[in-house]
Amino acid sequence: MKRFGKCDRAKESKKQKLLKEIEDRKLPYLTPKDVQFEQLSKAKYAKLYIRRASCVPQEIHQKVQQGLTTLQDCRCFAQDLVQIKEKDVLTPVYRLLVGDPGSTYCYLNTRLFTIPWPSRGVEVKYSSDEIGEACKAIKDLNEYLHVEAMKVLLDDCSADVEEIGFVAKAATSTLIKDSGSMKDGTYQSKQSSTSAVLKDRTSFNVTLLNYMDPSRMKYLKEEPYFGMGKMAVSWHHDENLVERSTVAVYNYSCDDLGPAADESNTSTKGRDPAVWHVGLKIAWDIATPGLAFPLDPGDCYFMLDDLNMTHQHCVLSGMQPRFSSTHRVAECSSGTLDYIFQRCDVAMKNLQKDPMLGIPSLISLELDSVKQTEEIHNEVEFEWLRQFWFQGKRSAKASDWWFEPMALLEKSWREMEQMVRFHIMMLIMLAEKGYCIILRL
Repeated sequence: MKRFGKCDRAKESKKQKLLKEIEDRKLPYLTPKDVQFEQLSKAKYAKLYIRRASCVPQEIHQKVQQGLTTLQDCRCFAQDLVQIKEKDVLTPVYRLLVGDPGSTYCYLNTRLFTIPWPSRGVEVKYSSDEIGEACKAIKDLNEYLHVEAMKVLLDDCSADVEEIGFVAKAATSTLIKDSGSMKDGTYQSKQSSTSAVLKDRTSFNVTLLNYMDPSRMKYLKEEPYFGMGKMAVSWHHDENLVERSTVAVYNYSCDDLGPAADESNTSTKGRDPAVWHVGLKIAWDIATPGLAFPLDPGDCYFMLDDLNMTHQHCVLSGMQPRFSSTHRVAECSSGTLDYIFQRCDVAMKNLQKDPMLGIPSLISLELDSVKQTEEIHNEVEFEWLRQFWFQGKRSAKASDWWFEPMALLEKSWREMEQMVRFHIMMLIMLAEKGYCIILRL
């Protein structure tokens, strides 16, 4: 597993510098109760889009909320063991990854394995019909959020095109008259290209489901910069995503999930501590006020384009338990079963078996070949097998889908282990025969 690196140290240094700069004072932040909230949102947080529950189809609400509750009742949610500042800690939030079959998602040096949602051509056996229905509801929500994100982004692009076109109209009028068809073709080509890019950035392949119950979270940190109150999730950027991809979140908190809110604790200034909020701020900026926007059951919000890169967000605790479904375009170039099986195939090309005796041996003893095999060997062991058997195996509560491919990976690992032994034995034999062996690493 990766350790605390330069990037982590740089973030910690920035955090300490920022806290030192503001000292004991609190930075300003706005909620929808403030007159300037909408103006600030448009000026500094324009790539945040909120879709209220009333605008989401009732069928989506019913199936998704029932599905989330089913997954919780079946104890599919669990705490993750992650690395923070070189320490292994359990997350206060209970999580479950659902998504494309064979996909994984990494955060804080921990690999999560998807519970596959129903996919064409892939057979998935769920632990119960109810869990299967829950995963289908999550998949339907995923498709709905993809369509809505595309609409918002295409509307923004159309608005930009119209504005640019208006400014440039006088300068290009002659050219358009002479080559109208070329102009139309170029526009259509650019529009098609833009749509393809936006589709890639909104085709969510996984969703990280979260369950947060304040009564079960032993310690909730105080928000340090603005005085926004208790945080269920600290300030962060979402990790391991395709660059400039959208993050879409569905929120569900319900009165019948836990104890009633204590209205005596409700603040009249700032955000209401009984209601779940999301905090948003420009990363490492103390000049721009932050935002805290409340979330009602069924509300959705979208962090569009590069908002997740330029801004940080946190989750501010309410009084009731809360579910969220956070849909992402995970960067999966090295995080799918197809990828790791292809890596195994590369290593296996250096192993041959005698056609008559069936005895295995190495094709090449070249250092580069042996080094590549050992790199793949380590990747299979530390990034996949150890991660899965330590906490990924809990996915069996929902489906046993991962057990067969992990058995195949373990078989490949054993063959690579054998290849390493062959190489060591060959070196020993050469040394015994008096050869001088020099390894250049």
